[in-house]
Amino acid sequence: MAARYDRAVTIYSPDGHLLQVEYAQEAVRRGSTVVGLRTNNAIVIGVEKRSAGELQEERVVRKICLLDDHLVMTFSGLTADARILVGRAQMEAQSHRLNFEKPATVEYITRYIAQLKQNYTQSNGRRPFGLSCLVGGFDEDGTPHLFQTEPSGIFYEWRASTTGRSSQPVRDYMDKHADEILACADEATAVKHIVRTLVSVSSLKHSQMEVAVLRYRQPLRMIDGKVLADLERSVRAELEAETEANRRTRVP
Repeated sequence: MAARYDRAVTIYSPDGHLLQVEYAQEAVRRGSTVVGLRTNNAIVIGVEKRSAGELQEERVVRKICLLDDHLVMTFSGLTADARILVGRAQMEAQSHRLNFEKPATVEYITRYIAQLKQNYTQSNGRRPFGLSCLVGGFDEDGTPHLFQTEPSGIFYEWRASTTGRSSQPVRDYMDKHADEILACADEATAVKHIVRTLVSVSSLKHSQMEVAVLRYRQPLRMIDGKVLADLERSVRAELEAETEANRRTRVP
C-alpha cells in the first residue's frame, strides 16, 4: 500500500503522512550521533567520528562546520546533502553581512535552513534533505542559541539536544541528568558532560569522537585528543564507581 504513495514527495498517504519525508527521517536515524549543549557563554558540540581508512585523509571527513565566525553547525544523515546545505547557509550568512553590515542572528540562519528544507518537501522532481542539523552560535549582543532542524523543515530551540542513531537513548540520558547538564556554567564542565553522554550511551572511545567549543567573538576550537582521552578515563572511572555503589546498595 505504501508504494502507491511514496513515488512523489507531494503525495499524502491516506493517514496523512508524507512518506518521502519519513524516509529522510530514517536516513537521519541511521546517521552518526551528534550532541549539542548551550551554556551561558559557550556552544559545545560533540559528534561520533567515523573511523577513516589508513590511506584516507581525515581532514576531508568533517561533521562540524563553520557557517560564519559566530555560527557552527553539525548534522546527522547524508553527508553529501549536508555539503550542499552548508554551502547555501554560508552564502546566506555572507550575503546578510554584505546587505545589512552586521552578522546574521542564529535564528535567522536556522530559519533559512529550515525554509530551504521545507521547499524540498513541496515540489515535484525533488527529494527532501536527508539530514537533521544542530545550529549553534551567538547573536550580536553575545546571547548564545542552539537550534535543531529536521528534514520536514521544522525547527526548535534547545538548551541541549541530540540527533542520529543513538538520539533516543542519548535524549533519555540527558533528560535523566537534566539538572546537572543545565547547571553547568563553565566550558570544562560542559565538555565533560558531552564526553560522558557519548561514553555512557554509545560506548565511544576518545578516538571515535570530536568535540568543538565556540565562544563569543572567539574562533571555533577543537578539543585536543589528549584532553578527550583524559576525560574518557575520568568518566569511565566515575561510571564504574557509580555501578559499584549501586550494586552495593542493592545487596541486602
